[in-house]
Amino acid sequence: MTSTAAPLIPPVLAEVVRSGFVEGRHRGSLVLLAADGGVELAMGDVTAPVFPRSANKPMQAAAILRAGLDLSGERLALAAASHSGEGFHRDLVQKMLAEHGLTAADLQCPPDLPLDQVEAETYLAAGAVRDRVTMNCSGKHAAMLAVCELNGWDADAYLDPEHPLQRLILTVVEEAAGEQVAAVGTDGCGAPLMAISLTGLARAFRHFVLAPEGSAERRVADAMRAHPEYVAGTRRPDTWLMRELPGTLSKMGAEAVQALALPDGRALAFKVDDGGLRALGPVLARALSLAGVEADVLARVGRVPLLGGAVEVGEIRAAF
Repeated sequence: MTSTAAPLIPPVLAEVVRSGFVEGRHRGSLVLLAADGGVELAMGDVTAPVFPRSANKPMQAAAILRAGLDLSGERLALAAASHSGEGFHRDLVQKMLAEHGLTAADLQCPPDLPLDQVEAETYLAAGAVRDRVTMNCSGKHAAMLAVCELNGWDADAYLDPEHPLQRLILTVVEEAAGEQVAAVGTDGCGAPLMAISLTGLARAFRHFVLAPEGSAERRVADAMRAHPEYVAGTRRPDTWLMRELPGTLSKMGAEAVQALALPDGRALAFKVDDGGLRALGPVLARALSLAGVEADVLARVGRVPLLGGAVEVGEIRAAF
């Protein structure tokens, strides 16, 4: 007779509370690393592979630098961005393309509306339509195309997992995470996506903030921290955290993934299993509090009110 172990049930990371009643729960896994890199807190299975989605972008940007493209400042931050599609994001993507003899037609990310809902309403009201430049990954794609032009690589195939750039990205991910990539998939923007564990993802962000000055990893971290509005947008938690917690590197990913490292090497990564982005803020604020962070920005990041009849009647709150 064969016995089968019961599957691990992920812990509840956040609760949806309406009128004092818990009407929903978000489960997931979370890891918190101490300054020395040791695991300080693990909730759920933090060793199983996940797709970090856009939390992989710092590694992709570091690979682009290693391949020889000389990016810095806002341009390097935008190469690691999930930008909101605000006007200054779109303008810089267009400039980056023009600087390398490229056009929006060369981008292979799909046309999209601004990621930021306020910006999307303004964009649509002006009569604009879905566009590749507006897609939140367009800065990364512009940088990928530029490095292909620099090296004489096939720009038409830059999203092929076997392309020289994508093979280099895989190497950078494995080096930063300290583990092998478990699977390669396709991200929402069409780029190859490397699966690693949440522990590996936290290690990668720790590696970036502690990397030697001048290294590709440190250059990416420094650009993101110096220009966080280009990494995210003016109304995004990643921007608020990197602005208000000096030295912090923060990047969210689709399907409710978040990674963050503090300048002393403390780091965290988590994923909400159902992909509920609304749980990100409360879980992130609570995790940072457990890491010993005390700052007003945590209340801003962690506040997710629920409305009933346009009146606040509840909240989404951390459950650990």
